[in-house]
Order: sequence, then C-alpha cells, then structure tokens
Amino acid sequence: MKAIQVTFDEDLLTKLDELSEVRERGRSAVLRQAAADYLARKTAEEIDRQYAEGYGRLPQTDEELDWGESRVWPEDSREGDD
Repeated sequence: MKAIQVTFDEDLLTKLDELSEVRERGRSAVLRQAAADYLARKTAEEIDRQYAEGYGRLPQTDEELDWGESRVWPEDSREGDD
C-alpha cells in the first residue's frame, strides 16, 4: 500500500473519529472502504448510462416489449432446445 496525505475539515474529522467502526477498524481502513464504495458506485452509474444510451440508439421492438409483458417465450425461440 502507498501512504497518502489527505486534508479534512476538523468538524468532519471529529465526526468520523466518533464512529465506532473507525475506532474498531481504524481511519485508514474506513477511508479505503469509502473510496472503494465510491468507485464501485461510479462504475455502476457508468454501466447504467451506457445501458440507457444503448437503448436510446436501438430501442426495443414492439415484439420484444410484448414478450416481456406476457412472460411467455416466443414459439420460434424454443425450437431446438430439446
């Protein structure tokens, strides 16, 4: 791991240090987890954005929408699955 220096507002640092998880695991561990959670959330947001963008470029057809509501496989998609 690499040590870094981060500047915190004193009130924010006080609130952070009052948390039992920070006292148990340590400030660095909690901040590492917070950074990992932030990156995971940003990755998920990017995937959602790309998904929405893709459907914007190529929307579902009426047939696809009808299938989704009926929850029944179209007859031709089941052929050859035996």
